[in-house]
Amino acid sequence: MQYDVIIVGGSFAGLSAAMQLARARRRVLLIDAARPRNRYAAHSHGFLGQDGVPPHEITARARAQLARYPTLAFLDGEAVQAAPLGGGFEVSMADGQRASGARLILATGMRDELPPLPGLQERWGQTVLHCPYCHGYEVADGPLGVMAAHPMSAHQAMLLPDWGPTTYFTQGRFEPTPEEAGHFERRGVRVERSPIVRLRGDAPALSGAVLADGRQVPLQALFVASRTHMASPLAMQLGCAFDEGAQGPVIRVDELKQTTIPGVYAAGDAATPMSNATLASASGVMAGICAHRSLVLS
Repeated sequence: MQYDVIIVGGSFAGLSAAMQLARARRRVLLIDAARPRNRYAAHSHGFLGQDGVPPHEITARARAQLARYPTLAFLDGEAVQAAPLGGGFEVSMADGQRASGARLILATGMRDELPPLPGLQERWGQTVLHCPYCHGYEVADGPLGVMAAHPMSAHQAMLLPDWGPTTYFTQGRFEPTPEEAGHFERRGVRVERSPIVRLRGDAPALSGAVLADGRQVPLQALFVASRTHMASPLAMQLGCAFDEGAQGPVIRVDELKQTTIPGVYAAGDAATPMSNATLASASGVMAGICAHRSLVLS
């Protein structure tokens, strides 16, 4: 079947794009590999109307709502290749299935690469966190840490004292600038220069960090910036341009969520350096609307 729009990615951005297009009564295929970036988080926070709801419940509810629209179809599986075809695009699945559409929306998300410290991965999304706006309230008032992983880590340490007493671990690599040190002093951020070498507590719980000099620092949560990578190769295969974000490359889009390849749109974490459920959903809405407009006006 020829679709008007194929959406790759079934989390907040992809589902939001699908809703706009289904309500416009366009033929839409939503492909979902069921590996959302937020699968490590027990609850979604800061998302209006969904605060405290597990992410998988939000997406399940959205899929149930979308299933009522007769022009939308779901395809569960991994899209492994995308290529131009006859003025549109063909998407190939890992199991050999193929689908074609006039427009393509990439809501493929990101993959997080954590620093090489034992104990981080098994606590990721629980007590090792990336965003104080998403998770800070739940760990407030306990001892908090920021493990520096890139130059923007100092900025995160400036924010964190609003949630609890904060220690900034330079890891011997990211010494605060004089200006940052001044902010730290005003905000009460403690600077620790001996690197963290091990985490304490029965994962996913966290009770503290062991430093290279043998000292132990109590911690209730540790904030760490990951290095991000595209979760899917489709944008690269299609030749989309990328911009370098603070944590990794993102797909370049304009204000209409159009990539540098005509007919290909991108939304969600793959197309912005700021990861947030509300922002992902909003960008999906914009991508869906703009893809529809391009069909109408072409």
